[in-house]
Amino acid sequence: MSAPHANTTPGERLPDTRDLVGIGFGPANLALAIAVKEHNDQRAPGDAIRASFVERQDDFDWHRGMLLEGATMQVSFLKDLVTLRNPGSAFSFVHYLQDRGRLVDFVNHKTFFPTRIEFHDYFRWCAARFREQVRYATTVTGVVPAPGSDTAGVVDELDVLTRPAGAPEAVASTGLRARNIAIGTGLVPRLPEGVETGERIWHNRDLLHRAPLLTERTHRRFAVVGAGQSAAETADYLHRTFPDAEVCAVFRRYGYSPADDSPFANRIFDPAAVDEFYRAPQDVKQQLLGYHANTNYSVVDGDLIEQLYRTVYQEKVAGTERLRIMGASEFAAATPTSDGVRVTVRSLTGGETLALDCDALVLATGYRAGDPLDLLGDLADECLTDGQGRLRIGRDHRVETTPRLRAGIYLQGASTEHSHGITSSLLSTLAVRSGEICDSLLLNAAERDLRAGAPVPTAPANRG
Repeated sequence: MSAPHANTTPGERLPDTRDLVGIGFGPANLALAIAVKEHNDQRAPGDAIRASFVERQDDFDWHRGMLLEGATMQVSFLKDLVTLRNPGSAFSFVHYLQDRGRLVDFVNHKTFFPTRIEFHDYFRWCAARFREQVRYATTVTGVVPAPGSDTAGVVDELDVLTRPAGAPEAVASTGLRARNIAIGTGLVPRLPEGVETGERIWHNRDLLHRAPLLTERTHRRFAVVGAGQSAAETADYLHRTFPDAEVCAVFRRYGYSPADDSPFANRIFDPAAVDEFYRAPQDVKQQLLGYHANTNYSVVDGDLIEQLYRTVYQEKVAGTERLRIMGASEFAAATPTSDGVRVTVRSLTGGETLALDCDALVLATGYRAGDPLDLLGDLADECLTDGQGRLRIGRDHRVETTPRLRAGIYLQGASTEHSHGITSSLLSTLAVRSGEICDSLLLNAAERDLRAGAPVPTAPANRG
């Protein structure tokens, strides 16, 4: 969406200019908030980074629609919001366990992989300490140069325009003034071309919000489109939750493919791998993304594959086949009906089509990165791009801009995958990345002070 004009007059200064405004308050900007707090705790108040965050949801939430009972994390608990940056942090998963009274119990559990439900609770435990800094239920409508900041051809402050979530566009936007912004708005569901979600057609992110409400089931059949972890988990959930229903898993591969989580392959998620990827030539970056796509994209944990195959086989033995694996097939169309949805599936090998009358269609078709330029309006013209039209991003995750735009724009998430690698949208390097952005904020502040002739604070202490 384009940035509207600010509801301010020329030269008006909004109070309390922040050093940082984070747009979105998911795990990425939560990790950044922690890094900023841990810096501030070691500094005099005058040297603190003043940060606020804006989040459209009513409270902290992370993939709540896929917090399936028993589903575990696919990364070690040590890759939490802080440990790889500061192992002694009070915001670590270990400190969370101690606070909840479960540390010894977790040790006895002998696992590196807590459930998603528990890790979500850990995120919320951390987020609760920042409630005063987060404007929940607030939508960002755009980012514009702060009135009066565009002097001598330079924009060094921005206004982040907001309104209450769900408010009509006629409601005037108010602003948060910032010297830097960090865009961490998460991923956008990817849907097949021409398909819209509705009462009986969902993206898997809404699974737990929609499936329990489905009380009228005429066809006793579900279709799940997708070949990755979420698709397999969705098929398994529907199969277990609705024991009278058939579940048709539709994907182009012949069968579910296992994720490569071997030790050497996992090095692609190391913080050092980001350095190596960033400085690699473009053709090498593409090769690396291709080589290691099977660590993250359209792959499934081996244990779940074994479980699903065992289910299929046991149902064949019993003569009650409810879980249908429709490999080498593609989703062709979805037509809502009065009592469900008709899903058309096409065989890739023979070309024939099959119509499935279903109670619901779940599209586990992944996500795409949102375009950060949508928030920037005319400021997008100040952002530099590469030969493929992608944003040029510094190693410190700051968008490279023309000399006119001195205010910092930092990106968190999948929109930096082309520059920083496959970990960009994952939890693996959140802790280290937040420290890198925090250090960059301090460096930029020092440069600003030098230009203004002000005293420069001492260098930040090593945060681990």
